Amino acid sequence: MESSRKLICRQRQVLFFFLFLGLAQAGSEPRRYSVVEETEGSSLVTNLAKDLGLGHGELSRRGARVIFKGNKLHLQLDQETGDLLLNEKLDREELCGHTEPCVLRFQVLLENPLEFFQAELQVIDINDHAPVFIDRDMLLKIPESTSPGTIFPLKNAQDVDVGRNNIENYIISPNSYFRVITRKRSDGKKYPELVLDKVLDREEEPDLRLTLTAQDGGSPPRSGTAQIYIEVVDINDNAPEFEQPFYRVQIPEDSPVGFLIANVSATDVDMGVNGEISYSLFQASEEISKTFEISPMTGEIRLKKQLDFETTQSYEVNIEARDTGSLSGKCTVLIQVMDVNDNAPEVTMSALTRQIPENRPETVVAVFSVSDLDSEENGKIRCSIQDDLPFFLKSSTENFYTLVTERPLDRETRGEYNVTITVTDLGTPRLKTQHNITVLVSDVNDNAPAFTQASYTLRVRENNSPALHIGTVSATDTDAGANAQVTYSLLPPADPHVPLASLVSINADNGHLFALRSLDYEALRAFEFRVGAADRGSPPLSSQALVRVLVEDDNDNAPFVLYPLQNTSAPCTELLPRAAEPGYLVTKVVAVDGDAGQNAWLSYQLLKATEPGLFGVWAHNGEVRTARPLSERDAARHRLLVLVKDNGQPPLSASVTLHVLLVDGFSQPHLPPPEAEAEAAAAAPADALTVYLVVALASVSSLFLFSVLVFVAVRLCGRGGAARAGRCSVPEGPFPGHLVDVSGTGTLSHSYQYEVCLTGDSGTSEFKFLKPTVPSFQGHSPGPEIEQIPNFSKDFAFSIK
Repeated sequence: MESSRKLICRQRQVLFFFLFLGLAQAGSEPRRYSVVEETEGSSLVTNLAKDLGLGHGELSRRGARVIFKGNKLHLQLDQETGDLLLNEKLDREELCGHTEPCVLRFQVLLENPLEFFQAELQVIDINDHAPVFIDRDMLLKIPESTSPGTIFPLKNAQDVDVGRNNIENYIISPNSYFRVITRKRSDGKKYPELVLDKVLDREEEPDLRLTLTAQDGGSPPRSGTAQIYIEVVDINDNAPEFEQPFYRVQIPEDSPVGFLIANVSATDVDMGVNGEISYSLFQASEEISKTFEISPMTGEIRLKKQLDFETTQSYEVNIEARDTGSLSGKCTVLIQVMDVNDNAPEVTMSALTRQIPENRPETVVAVFSVSDLDSEENGKIRCSIQDDLPFFLKSSTENFYTLVTERPLDRETRGEYNVTITVTDLGTPRLKTQHNITVLVSDVNDNAPAFTQASYTLRVRENNSPALHIGTVSATDTDAGANAQVTYSLLPPADPHVPLASLVSINADNGHLFALRSLDYEALRAFEFRVGAADRGSPPLSSQALVRVLVEDDNDNAPFVLYPLQNTSAPCTELLPRAAEPGYLVTKVVAVDGDAGQNAWLSYQLLKATEPGLFGVWAHNGEVRTARPLSERDAARHRLLVLVKDNGQPPLSASVTLHVLLVDGFSQPHLPPPEAEAEAAAAAPADALTVYLVVALASVSSLFLFSVLVFVAVRLCGRGGAARAGRCSVPEGPFPGHLVDVSGTGTLSHSYQYEVCLTGDSGTSEFKFLKPTVPSFQGHSPGPEIEQIPNFSKDFAFSIK
């Protein structure tokens, strides 16, 4: 961690250094030091601590460093002593070349606290290089008739040193004919010139050998030499003559470089050197000089670069034959270039439509011309395109063509065509050029949006939150651009009574459907409507799809008890003979649930009873039966609390209270309510037994009479049937939907039918008797047959009398 912090600190310091480097260079005077080149490494340049006014060891504590451009370590710093030492030998010529003075700039960086100084190290040149002639041998041919004072420039020597260590003058070895003059060019370089002081005499001295010496100004001076060979030339009085003054040559344009075009020849009647002839191009243009070359010795004219008939069809070349003197002869060579088929045809587009509408026939796509730079058969052209494209070429004039569609195009089938125009000449070998055109077919609104489904079925659970996303319809349009942009809308319903605008809405951009309000399965189980999808073309096209929304049931209705009704002022009391066997049907709790499916599956449970263990409730049909034989010790009145619960999540429930009266046969009168018995017991506790006996005798007599009357009335009502329907009226339908339709999963089973009698004069419609027509318990005698009324429900039926 410590090393990382130091590294980060160092990087920040270097960054600060370079940020303020420009300001430091502009505002501070650099410190200057000098060193002689080739000084041995580790030599002392200066004591940096003294120059900066720092104490001993302070450079080390402040993290002093020396930085050169490019991170070259020419110097090294001893941080303990403060000495600035050479890191290596410095070669001024390698570092600076001919630049003078040779200055190496560097910076001294103190990291803690951050401070830096500009400095310069000047490398002083020493005379460590001697002048050198590139050409150590020079040959001069000077006619003997040359007049004194004639100047002959000589090649100069080179010295990589600078200043006084560079070349100062040239001297020549002692002779009777020549002297040397040292000249200076504008860039400071010095060069020699040879001056003729005395007329040459070939017969006296046919050649001369001189030594040219170049000296620099160093101490001690260094020098370099070159040899000058001077050949005294005889006087020439005969000019060379060509065999013919004019030559005509034909050459194919594809001739290779170095191809022999012609061989010219000239003769000179002079003898010896004066009869030696050299050939050259005379007054040749730059183009001719680059295209042709001639052998100075043989006169062979050869091709120097590739010819091009289309650029130049002929060349006129002048040839000069010169002897060793100043006499010469001339001739002309006419070179005609022969055409070959080396140029492929060219296609020039005059007009191009890269995008065409899809439904427009014979549309001009392109207008173009073709050409070939070759001549005759090599320049004749044929033009064609692919055969499998709905385009054709129409030739208007020579070498001009138009590309036209041959039928209306369909963008949805193919939106892009790559047309290759092939142009072929008739040369040998045949050359061809291909020009590719990309044609885009622009869209026309000729396709209506298509839904992904012809109809959609969406499901939404009732009691949903408003603005709930219930589904999405999607339509695609094979067109492009605005023609493919689809917007969605709700179409007016076929039934004007359906409040579609208050039920659902649709997002016009993406087809999302939303329920606008909370739906109620019991009120509306399903509805359907049509959705339209229209594009934004002109004119717009549209399509439709049917959407059916199914409302799924939620357990939002608690069970409703049909029997016994709990909203009457007088509770219904069930009579139970004391002689009833175990499993005797006391009564049946009838309940329905307005929900559907498992939300309407009801179960029954006995929550509380006056005598636990005496009664039991069947969980699936609500039948209340005796669980054991009755005894004399059992109370005469019993109160049962039954819980009816559905199978929803979470389950909902309702409770019903049953009153059961134990009787010794149906003639026994009703006992007074428990409250009256309690009051009587409180009023006369001492005579309770006497009172009970009196009351019992009176009750037996009353109950017997009442039972006989009730039994006669029941029998008459059961056998009267439809003939006496006025006595037990049947309610007219239809029944409320929440009481009737339980989808086959309610309380009542298909295996039971019930006979229900209502009191004729009661406004509470209280059930007075309810007995199953098909018994469920073994040993229970079947009751009388009850008439079934099928209009009540598909799942259960009542005959109400």
